[in-house]
Amino acid sequence: MVLVLAAVTAACGSGSDYKIAISQIVEHPSLDATRQGFLDALKDNGIVEGENLKVDYNNAQGDQNNNNSIAQKIASEKNDLVLAIATPSAQAVVENVKDTPVLFAAVTDPLDAGLVSNLDAPGGNVTGASDTNPLAVQQIMDFIAEHVPNVKNVGIVINTGEPNAVVMADNAEQQLAKHGIGLIRAAVTNTSEVQQAAESLVGRVEAFFITLDNTVVSGVESIIQVANENDIPFFSSDRDSVEAGAFMTVGFKYYDHGYQAGMMAVEILKNGKKPGELAVTFPDKIDVILNLKAAQEQGIEVTDAMLAAVSDKENNIIE
Repeated sequence: MVLVLAAVTAACGSGSDYKIAISQIVEHPSLDATRQGFLDALKDNGIVEGENLKVDYNNAQGDQNNNNSIAQKIASEKNDLVLAIATPSAQAVVENVKDTPVLFAAVTDPLDAGLVSNLDAPGGNVTGASDTNPLAVQQIMDFIAEHVPNVKNVGIVINTGEPNAVVMADNAEQQLAKHGIGLIRAAVTNTSEVQQAAESLVGRVEAFFITLDNTVVSGVESIIQVANENDIPFFSSDRDSVEAGAFMTVGFKYYDHGYQAGMMAVEILKNGKKPGELAVTFPDKIDVILNLKAAQEQGIEVTDAMLAAVSDKENNIIE
């Protein structure tokens, strides 16, 4: 699943009024939580929607043509900041918006996506918050190797048209290979294909895994259903999918991720910072997250060793 936040500042407001445009590729819990965290960070710092902030929210509904049209529309207007949520949204915004500061959020690999050329000193009008910790995928694959009995292959439903998904899948494949485990891919091009793709993996794999793939995460309920019906442990890359019914991830709260991006916007809007001066940020509070009800549905025996992997048991063991 990828989230992109683009924030742009232009001298368009009068006095203390601000205008922000938001481009979001699709609606699903992680991206929506990112947007809410972003707006709450602004609110906590005196920039309040409906008072001194006008928000132009645009959702592409997962359609690339809509995504490009939204970016072009935003580029034709004056904004103090543009927020792009998810990699496709960020790529379209960065391609079109050149004169306004842009922030991205929920982007897995800002370098590979071509959003910035340097994470520490982006330069130009673009910076933002990446939603991946490089160690997370490795920790998930190590968990699978250690705790899933007799695992030979892991199945992944993936939209190969999402660069972030491909980067994470390649990483997962490399990490699994260290344990002698294979990765079998079932490709989709839209959310309506997710259930059939998951069903095609039944009998060929001993576990499911998904990346921060917006197309797939939007159809996560279908994978949960297939996993539950066939007793296949389901591992995700985001907390929201675990709360919905996947068994395990190494993750964080997307609300906190959006809040982190919102604080970058505060630096730009109130403190006069330029986006290029702000380093790209990454999640710093990651932990193993387990859903015990999902474990029961998927035929998983939760061991003491699994529970011991969770640092914050009060918040990250879901019952």
